[in-house]
Amino acid sequence: MHGTRSSASPYLTEGPRVGLRHLTYEDADEFTARARESRDLHKPWLFPPVDADAYARYARPLVEGDDRESFLVCERGADGAIAGFININNIVRGGFLSGALGYGAFAHAAGRGLMSEALGLVLRYAFGPLGLHRLEANIQPLNAASLALVRRAGFRLEGFSPAFLLVDGEWRDHERWAITADMVA
Repeated sequence: MHGTRSSASPYLTEGPRVGLRHLTYEDADEFTARARESRDLHKPWLFPPVDADAYARYARPLVEGDDRESFLVCERGADGAIAGFININNIVRGGFLSGALGYGAFAHAAGRGLMSEALGLVLRYAFGPLGLHRLEANIQPLNAASLALVRRAGFRLEGFSPAFLLVDGEWRDHERWAITADMVA
């Protein structure tokens, strides 16, 4: 059954081609290997950890924090290879019920529609079991692949934030895209 967790599935939720599961410390070797293979794809937008120490620092707040949810996008099939990741950061409860998305595909999976499928699953999970109302994605204006991903998912452009986020040692401009629970079918 798609979109729900079965007792035989290792995933929180799954679609036809991908399953989502939480990131763990044990994923360090595969995650960092995929990140190293994907440096050219990610630069200058994203810099996921490429070694064990950096991964431990990256994973700690995602695994142990209560204001984040981290999902590995895994290809369904024989080996469940990690295709990418989607994090919901800075989750605020109460009257806000919101979080900020961060994500990336790994090079071997880029351009195959896997992240579109995965983002749809994350949206249903965020607006279902997590009980959130709003998700925001802040994207550098020249990151065409990331902009296309949120457009396909139904996000709306809400604004422009100059010098919004420190990326690779520079304060980068970002477009602010968002989606609310009522926008997801």
